[in-house]
Amino acid sequence: MPHSTHHALSRRHSTEFRGLVEYVRLPSAATDLILLGDLTGRYATSSYSRLAPDRRTVVLRADRQGAAEHGHRITAAIACHVARAGGTLDQLTQLLLHPDHEGGRHTRNIALRSGQMRALDYIRRVWANASETVNTTVTLGSRHDAYEVLAALRDRIETTPWRGERGRTALRVLRAHLNFAETAGGPLHHASERQTAEEAGISRTTLRAVYDTVLKPQGWLRRLQVGHGREGSTWYLSAPPSRSRTTQLPPDPALEDWPTSETATAADIDSTVLGRLMGHDAFAHHGLGSAALMLISALHQRPYQTVAELVGTSSVSRATTYRTLRRLDGHGLVCRIGETWALAPRALEGLGSSLPARVTGLDAVPAQGWDKVAEHHGTAGVAARRKALHAVERAAYQEALDRLAEHRTKAVVIVRDDRQILVPAPRPDEIPPTWHAPDGRVLDPATGRPASDWRVATDGRLILIIPADQRSYDELAAAHAEALSEWNSAA
Repeated sequence: MPHSTHHALSRRHSTEFRGLVEYVRLPSAATDLILLGDLTGRYATSSYSRLAPDRRTVVLRADRQGAAEHGHRITAAIACHVARAGGTLDQLTQLLLHPDHEGGRHTRNIALRSGQMRALDYIRRVWANASETVNTTVTLGSRHDAYEVLAALRDRIETTPWRGERGRTALRVLRAHLNFAETAGGPLHHASERQTAEEAGISRTTLRAVYDTVLKPQGWLRRLQVGHGREGSTWYLSAPPSRSRTTQLPPDPALEDWPTSETATAADIDSTVLGRLMGHDAFAHHGLGSAALMLISALHQRPYQTVAELVGTSSVSRATTYRTLRRLDGHGLVCRIGETWALAPRALEGLGSSLPARVTGLDAVPAQGWDKVAEHHGTAGVAARRKALHAVERAAYQEALDRLAEHRTKAVVIVRDDRQILVPAPRPDEIPPTWHAPDGRVLDPATGRPASDWRVATDGRLILIIPADQRSYDELAAAHAEALSEWNSAA
């Protein structure tokens, strides 16, 4: 739509629009979304396509399903704008049901198909979600405000007890997202699942599990928009309401959660250290693990702690604390002074001090860097293999997107009476790669020799007719119809 037409439409509805919203002041982007709809396609991302169950191909949604998801995103955005401006449910209802407001088309379609009551129930649900979202977010007026929010969030993360293996893994994911948020300059940031898994040093399966069972239910992290193509998902970090108990789901003994917790209700770790070390192979699941990360972070925050104090500050159980301290002591990464423990001078670099005479056993090997520690525990190369797998998955996903964008399908050939018959594709101008000659010509599948009147385009797929060929469109259509007839008779 031309820029002048865009503003003309906005001016034409401005008086009536102000009468509907009364005192509510909406930004220009909100009024344009209500009056004109999603002109830029901002809310259409991934609405009309989705990843197939094999996680390697992309399939189109039905037009009605994609349009409904697109319309719901527009409706939710309008509801958030109205809630943020101090509007009411009645005002939102008027805006969405007004016949001249393109942004309310989805709601009016629901009213048309399912009745007015169903549409009003839908508006109430959207309004409730929008109000909760607006009330639990903070308006950031400047970059300084954003840094203050992130600093408060980091402090909250560091003082929250993350109990059990599941809790410690959730902390790694949350710290990875905090790294991305600090780079983005605010709690709103973009990151893909693979990128986050690599940053946290865990698998994608584990990442999804802790997001669904810990971070999302407790309000630490929300996915606002699923990524599509080369764009990562949109996330928002926030601190949940204070709780006196763990931030996780109900206790599970198998995951080291306790009905009566032996750890304190407030932890004290340095999450910056944790975020710096968690990507190393040495801290993989079968290496030193997340418990070592917690103890190192707690000792860096406050050295010379007893085991009882470490149990409280690191939120690691007493048995796991003793076991992990022995492993770290075996590498010379911690030192014991009486009843207290502290980090070795260069422990954060993975360099251990000389081992005391009391330290013996197979694990008693002074650390010579995190790579050597990973080799000792058999976890060397885990991160590299994960990145290589993710690179292959990204390439396959991008290829599927490109094929979908070009509407490209594989050519299929059957043999009938010793003749090869091409199965007509949705686009009849595609050919299989085996018919490509090195010089850009096309091989005749019947003779195996180059066909003189055909060429392959630069994308390697389309058949182009040489300039000497003067067949009209009707003649080409007739030739295609003849090929279809031959295929139907053969089939």
